[in-house]
Amino acid sequence: MRLFILFALALQPSRFSGTLDIFRSLFHFAYVSRLPESATISRRDFLMKTAVATTATAIAGTSTLPGQGEIHNHVANSPQHPPIAVFTKVCQTLKISFEDSASLVAEAGMQGIDSPVRPDGEVLPARVAEDLPSYAEALKKHNLRLLLLTTAITKPSSENAETILRTAKKLGVQYYRLGFTEIQKDRAPEKQISEVKAGLKDLVALNKEIGITALYQNHSPSGRSYVGGNLDDLYEIVKDFDPAQIGVAFDIGHALVVHGKDWRPHFEKIRSHFKIAYIKDVKMGGRWVPFGKGDIAETGYFKLLREMKYSAPISLHIEFDWTEKGKTKTRPALLKALQESTATLKKWLAEA
Repeated sequence: MRLFILFALALQPSRFSGTLDIFRSLFHFAYVSRLPESATISRRDFLMKTAVATTATAIAGTSTLPGQGEIHNHVANSPQHPPIAVFTKVCQTLKISFEDSASLVAEAGMQGIDSPVRPDGEVLPARVAEDLPSYAEALKKHNLRLLLLTTAITKPSSENAETILRTAKKLGVQYYRLGFTEIQKDRAPEKQISEVKAGLKDLVALNKEIGITALYQNHSPSGRSYVGGNLDDLYEIVKDFDPAQIGVAFDIGHALVVHGKDWRPHFEKIRSHFKIAYIKDVKMGGRWVPFGKGDIAETGYFKLLREMKYSAPISLHIEFDWTEKGKTKTRPALLKALQESTATLKKWLAEA
């Protein structure tokens, strides 16, 4: 029995707050095991109290990395920067393999990816059961994680929706972005919002069963206009749902395009459902620019994230032209763009 307890304590060192705790606990165990039965405090009592105290320490120090199957929200207390996941739509530009994409992301200094699993995405819906685990394995070789998914799912009947979500959950993904619904100008906005909500209502049961959270992103017009691009409309869409099933992927860049300097009051309306931060840099007028060349840093958003103790993954989006209009569409050019963007984002987070 003593050997069993000793082995159990040693088996999970990551559950202790530090290496010193492990050796201290094992030393006490080994020492007290040799005490005579007639000691002032019985050997059995001491061993029991030591085991209980050690277990309490382990539980208190337990942490699960974001994206590894536990629901992580933005109010979790974490002393470190949130993990950064690049939206790998940008890697599709080079038409590279999963292994090459993982290698590129690792060299850029990120912690994982936000993978497009949708028609014309990195992973096609019909191939998700085979390809997504392969991608996750390639990432693991580079000490990276599949942190987020971007999908075209808007309702349970969307192409391969259930397979996508179950596969993602098995791989430790907690959040997936929903697909967009294009605004139809000849229809009343209230009607379209109601239809979107009806589709999401059907998704809630599936999300709850699987244990995964859908994210609705605010997206500014980009040739097309999308329902929920205005944060007031997005509030109407999500307000009646449990944030554990339907949350918000808040994109500060798109919010600046739509709401300008008045973005903050609109954000407060959807704050209760805020789950994941999407980051891209933009000029207030709506032009996407390299990280550090736009107006994001002056919004106070990163200070807000720190005050909220945000610790979930951040999805980094490369929307600016890193190819110089196609002249430098190469791996070195993309790596440079990713490294510089990541360094700037980390700087913003550190200075907040």
